[in-house]
This record gives sequence, C-alpha cells and structure tokens, in this order.
Amino acid sequence: MTDSPAVSNRQIGRAAGTVMLAMIISQLTSLAYSILSASRFDAASELDPFLAANRPAETLFVLIAGGALGSAFIPTFTALLVRGDRQAAWRLASAIGNLITLTLTGLAALAAIFAPAIVRYALAPAFAADPAKFALTVDLLRIQILSAILFGLGGLLVGILNSSQIFLYSALAPAMYRLGLIFGILALSPRLGIYGLAWGVVIGAALYLLIQIPPLLKLKGEYSPTLGWKNPAVGEVFRLMGPRLLGVAVVQLNFWVNTWLGSRWQGAVTGLSIGFTLFVMAQAVIAQSIATAAMPTFAAHYALGRLDRVRAGLAAALRGVILLALPASLGLILLRGPIVAFIYQRGAFTAETAALVSWALLWYAAGLVGHAVLEVLARTFYALHDTRTPVLVGVGAMSLNVALSFGLSALFGRLGWMPHGGLALANSLATALEALTLALLMRRRLNGIEGRDLAKGFGAAALATGGMSLALLAWLPLTNRLPSAVAALGGVAVGGAVYALALALLRVPEWQSLLGFVRRALGR
Repeated sequence: MTDSPAVSNRQIGRAAGTVMLAMIISQLTSLAYSILSASRFDAASELDPFLAANRPAETLFVLIAGGALGSAFIPTFTALLVRGDRQAAWRLASAIGNLITLTLTGLAALAAIFAPAIVRYALAPAFAADPAKFALTVDLLRIQILSAILFGLGGLLVGILNSSQIFLYSALAPAMYRLGLIFGILALSPRLGIYGLAWGVVIGAALYLLIQIPPLLKLKGEYSPTLGWKNPAVGEVFRLMGPRLLGVAVVQLNFWVNTWLGSRWQGAVTGLSIGFTLFVMAQAVIAQSIATAAMPTFAAHYALGRLDRVRAGLAAALRGVILLALPASLGLILLRGPIVAFIYQRGAFTAETAALVSWALLWYAAGLVGHAVLEVLARTFYALHDTRTPVLVGVGAMSLNVALSFGLSALFGRLGWMPHGGLALANSLATALEALTLALLMRRRLNGIEGRDLAKGFGAAALATGGMSLALLAWLPLTNRLPSAVAALGGVAVGGAVYALALALLRVPEWQSLLGFVRRALGR
C-alpha cells in the first residue's frame, strides 16, 4: 500500500488516466453506434420499441451484478486481498459467480415467459394501442433478455479486475459491447431489420465478458464449484448488497417511469435515450473514470485504518470532477443544437427528432455536476463498507425524481413545451439534492473533506466557465448560417481553449500538474 497521501493520489491519478482513456474509446464506439442506429431506424416505429424492450435486461444486470454487486463485492474482495488471504478471496469470487449465473438465468426465463404482460402493464402500455408495435416490443424483449446473464458475469469480472488494480480491460468492455451493436446494425439488420440490432445486443454482451477473461486468467485464481452458503465473506457481500439493491431498484424504477410516460409521445423514448447517451458520454469520461480508479484505493486505505488518506484522496477527486464537469455542463447546454445536428441529422434522423434529443440534452446537461460529484461520493461510501447511507439518501432522492417526473412533464405540457424535457429536469434536480446530502454526510463521517480547497477549486472552475460561456455566446451567432459541423467543432475548440487559458491564468494546481506531466512525457 502507498506510503503518503501524495503518492496515493498519484496512484489514483494514473489509474484514472488509464480508465479515462479507455472510457473515451468506449464513448466513441457508443457515439458511432448511436449515429448508425439513429440514421438506420425510424425513431417512433422501431427505436422506441427496441429501447423499451432493452429496459428489463438492463434492469436485471444493474440490480444483480452492476452497481449493487460492484459496490458490495469490491470492498469485501479487496479487504481479503490486502490481508493476504488470496484463497478466501477466490472462494468468494467463485461463489458469487455461481449465484449470479443461477439467479439471472431464472429471472431471464421468467421475463421471456411473461414478456407480453411486462410490456402491456409495466413498460409501455401506450404501445398496446398499436398491435404491430406491441408485438415487436415483446419479440425484442425476449431476444435481448439473454444479454442479462452475460452482463452479470461480466460485471463480476469488472469487480475482480478493479480490485486487483487492473482497469484497462474492464474499462474497454463497454466498447466491445458497442462493437457488438454496430455489428448487429451493419451485418445483421440488412436482412433482419431491427431484430438484427437486438441480436447485436446479445453478441455485444458476450464480447463484454470475453475481453476480460485473458487478464482474469493471468491472476491465476482458483475456481470453486460452491454457492458459499456458509462462507462469511459471501454473507458480508449480501449484507452490503441489500441496501444498495434497494437503492438501485428505485433508480431503475425511475427509468421505467420515464419509459412508461415517454411511450405516450411519439419519439420521446428515443429522444430521452439519445439525449441521455450524449450526457453520459461526458459523465463517464469525467466522473466514472476517477471514481472507478479511486474506489479500490479508498477501500484498501479503509481496511488499513487510514481515514486521513481517504479524506485527502476524496478531496482531490472531487476537485478534479468539478473542474471538468462544470465547463462540460455549460458547453453541452450552449452547443446542444449544433452538436445533435452534426452528429445525428442524416438518414432516418429528421430535424424533428433532433429537436426531441436537443431538448432532453438541455435538461440532462444541467445536472452534470451533480451526477459527477454523486458518482465519487457514492463509491467512497461503498469503499468504507457503508452501503446503507447512500442507499437511504438515494431512495429519497429517486422517489422525489419519480414524483417530479409526473409533475414536471405535466407542467411542461401546460407551458406548451415538449413534456419529455420535464423527465430529464426531474433527474437533474433529484440528483443534485442527493449529491449535496451525501457531501454533508461524508463531511461528518471523515471529520471534514477539505472544504476550503474544494471551494477554491469550484470558484476557479466557475470563473473559467464564465469566460468560456461568454466566448461561446459570441461564437454561436457567427455560425448561424454555417454547417453544424463548424458550429459544433469550432465551439468545442473555442470553449476548450478559453477554459484552459483561464485555468492557466488562475494558476489552478491541477492544470499546473497536467502541464508538468506533459512536459515530463515529452522529455522522455
């Protein structure tokens, strides 16, 4: 384990850089898939059913093996490794893997059997008015549900590799999934239509799992055919997982509500999905890379009783995400129109669909800072073996999210605005409140989180973002009659240059560190 907070922070920084690079690759493949699917398939008659049908598979993965298991498994597995009990760690991994396979197989079978009822009553009841659309959604659900089993095992491998400080392959796994989707569009959909994309989901899930097997084999872990009923480490995982499972269920309920409400408006499900995809691209590169890299280090520090190292590392991580998320939020808000038109507006993707996506992106982007801070804070709680606190806060926030979804979508409709924007705004408001609450609780837990340094970092980011926003507001009128590519790419370049210059003038420490790293790299 590292010997000082500075060394620990550098370790997190190096790992975060690796994960960030892999996530950039992943987001580029996600963008390529999004462009291809939007241009190939009609939003209302094909993409809306496809995206709705994918919700049960994604929910099963997230509930059983995604956020819930990762937040419970990584701290327990890491604790066994740092204590030198390698054999017990691998018995734990084997038991959890066996339980995941059995559970997800059973649940996937039930979802396939009851697919018509799921679509009619829980997922997209408005589709029942169109028999062809309803039948298509049922068929696509039954195909895509197979991916939940593969994703479940893949999620466990992510936890094993990250606990072993191996981040590259698991960070590249989402890119492999998107390559499967792209294969479905290019190779299968010419003959199978939207069904080809559904089979691409299954192929992508298999690739998600397979890319992680080579580094897993190098760890030389021993597989055990056990369910671990009497294993105390398995019990610890389930103890930690229980509260988190409730929290993830509430989050997924919100996504189901969005699909349920969005199915009432033509193309709204697609607008929300693509808008959220663009938003998540920024959130993943900024927050998930730092949080993913930091969590195993925080868990190891906690296992060794070094809360001061956790506090210092958390403060550095929060400064980093704020410095990146604040300009990204304003940049997406101001450049949303040119960005969406440049990326998507071709083929079956019309100007009307572009307007739906841009509207959703506006309200999602307003919550980027809250999402980024929440990602880091929640994983820090998990590293401290506390899943109860973030879950209780999350349940309250997401319950508010559901209520706001109904209220704001109705309000937007009465104002003559597109109602699905209210669903995106509800998510942003609830997440901001959740992040603020967790920050206050973590401050109490760690006896402070270096608030003065955080305030200085936020102030510098706000000043630099203000300068960037003024530059973009001057840029956009100049590009009204120019191609969207010029407005979007030029806006990104102008905004990025102004923000970097402002950070340099303000002598922000993170910017100085980045320049030093670049100089050393060029020197070598």
